Amino acid sequence: MVKERLYLFDTTLRDGAQTQGVQFSADEKHQIAAVLDELGIDYIEGGWPGANPTDTSFFASPPKTRATFTAFGMTKRAGRSVENDDVLAAVMNAGTSAVCLVGKAHDFHVTTALGITLEENTENLRASFAHIKAAGREGLFDAEHFFDGYKANPEYALEAVHAAYDAGARWIVLCDTNGGTLPDEISSIVTAVIASGIPGDHLAIHTHNDTENAVAGSLAAVLAGCRQVQGTLNGLGERCGNANLTTLIPTLLLKEPFASMFETGVSPDALAGLRRASRLLDDILNRVPAKQAPYVGASAFAHKSGLHASAIAKDPSTYEHIDPAAVGNTRIVPMSNQAGQSNLRARLADAGLEVAAGDPALARIVERIKEKEAQGYSYDTAQASFELLARDELGRMPQFFEVKRYRVTVERRRNKRNQMVSLSEAVVVTKVKGEKFLNVSESLGPDGSDQGPVNALSRALAKDLGPYQDIIDDMQLVDFKVRITNGGTEAVTRVIIDSEDGQGHRWSTVGVSANIVDASFDALVDAINWKLIRDGAQV
Repeated sequence: MVKERLYLFDTTLRDGAQTQGVQFSADEKHQIAAVLDELGIDYIEGGWPGANPTDTSFFASPPKTRATFTAFGMTKRAGRSVENDDVLAAVMNAGTSAVCLVGKAHDFHVTTALGITLEENTENLRASFAHIKAAGREGLFDAEHFFDGYKANPEYALEAVHAAYDAGARWIVLCDTNGGTLPDEISSIVTAVIASGIPGDHLAIHTHNDTENAVAGSLAAVLAGCRQVQGTLNGLGERCGNANLTTLIPTLLLKEPFASMFETGVSPDALAGLRRASRLLDDILNRVPAKQAPYVGASAFAHKSGLHASAIAKDPSTYEHIDPAAVGNTRIVPMSNQAGQSNLRARLADAGLEVAAGDPALARIVERIKEKEAQGYSYDTAQASFELLARDELGRMPQFFEVKRYRVTVERRRNKRNQMVSLSEAVVVTKVKGEKFLNVSESLGPDGSDQGPVNALSRALAKDLGPYQDIIDDMQLVDFKVRITNGGTEAVTRVIIDSEDGQGHRWSTVGVSANIVDASFDALVDAINWKLIRDGAQV
């Protein structure tokens, strides 16, 4: 069977930048464009030249990509010629080989939002795409509100897209701008568009996720005939986001009937970098990755039930729909008081701790987990702390250092501008191979603001551990979660800390205490101990 070519269009840098709280710098746009290009995306939409200083700067020094770099703008305005529309000129002057112009395909928006006649809108579309074709560029018509427009007035919606197509637009992008069209509707409307005379290999689908159907709607459009799919990394986008390419891409490559029907620019080796691409975007945005994200999330291949873990040990396909490595992910067998010995042995084996079935130590570890979780601990996500607990019970926990004492203070005082500010300071005394180390650290961010007592403790603890310093220098605290496990004045606090190192390893540790500082410090100590074990530190 000869596979059809399916094209992937990424709009993270344009539509994704409309996400609330997201503001890419030009340098960050270059980083994201590079990872998209490595992934094998066919089109990378960079933004709107002339719309803001960042996009103007980005297009002035565009990334060198294999992908088709695309500028976004809007069709010419009524009452102006294509030659005299300065907004259109800014987009054309960016010099990209492809140009995507947004225009109206819904009669209500034409007459209400634009305040022009349907005939004027049709002429704007025709003239704009004729201009793009005459300039030797590849034109894409972003048919805004197309599906809503088709449901309200199918004749005019088709007239609009045909005006652009007949004038030379290479791609007609059918947009579910409000995100309210369901997959079966998308399928039937795409079929109608193809029947009207625009072939599927000139149709693209662009969905939003307001009903949690963006991926499903995109897949329905592909099955109906669209041969370009648009979306964003991690589903970034306005309101509820766009179709998530980190879900769409592996589904198109690994699931039937798509895998047998289509080929894309994404190779199996590139697909194995999908999780890394997802994490890069989260790092740039300073966001915690969504653990339950399909394919790339930390929990996507986590097996908590003892029954599941037992079956996974025999054949992973019993509870996994793909090999996690195909998308750069890994299998996790969490530990909790619901776990049986199958989970326990599988998790220990992952940590390099082989324990024979029936070994009494297994029952002791399970019992200790139950006791600790009754006190408020949780090892579902704190895998590193679980490993340290198991090593301790097995007598395989090395003592790299001893904490002799620590102190943290938070001071409120006036700065030079007479503003009340906080300053956290921590003192940690450790003993390493018979030598004492006293470390003091403040917690100041890049802008000089206080980052809090836990950050100060983390810095002080990791400031100087003597012979182990080279190993922990690339560690950083990337997330900090606090939960009160019961109420009242004697409430118990659970702290979970996520750490990361320069090799891309990420691990979680847990601490529990009535004192949030003590709970945090215990989790920090676990984080360093796990790092030292993983990197082969010698006692």
